Amino acid sequence: MSQTTWRTVCNEHDLVTNSGVVVWLDGAQVALFYLPAAEAQTVYAIDNHDPESGANVIGRGLIGSIKGELVVAAPIYKQHYRLHDGQCLEAPDQRLRVWLVRLTDGVVELAVG
Repeated sequence: MSQTTWRTVCNEHDLVTNSGVVVWLDGAQVALFYLPAAEAQTVYAIDNHDPESGANVIGRGLIGSIKGELVVAAPIYKQHYRLHDGQCLEAPDQRLRVWLVRLTDGVVELAVG
C-alpha cells in the first residue's frame, strides 16, 4: 500500500479565477484551473499538451460546461476535455493526463509518484 506524496507547485494567489495557469512538474507542463464556485472541486490539474495541435496550450483554453460536465476547450481546434478525467468529448480515444490536486492553506499541491 503506497502513500500519496504531495509536491507544492504554486500558491493560491498565483491562480487566476475561472482560468488556467501552467506549472512545471517533473518535466511535464500541468495546466491548473481554479474554479472557486465549483461544487465538488475548486482546482483541477490536467496536461497542458494538446494532442491535436501538438502545442502546449490547454492552460489557455476556455472553461465551460457541456451536459453538466466541466470542460476546457482546446484553444486551437476547440476539442473539449473533461476536467475531472481528461476525456475528450469529440474523440473518445483521446485523453489528457490528470493529476490529483489539492489546495491547502493557500498552497496548491499535486500528487506525485
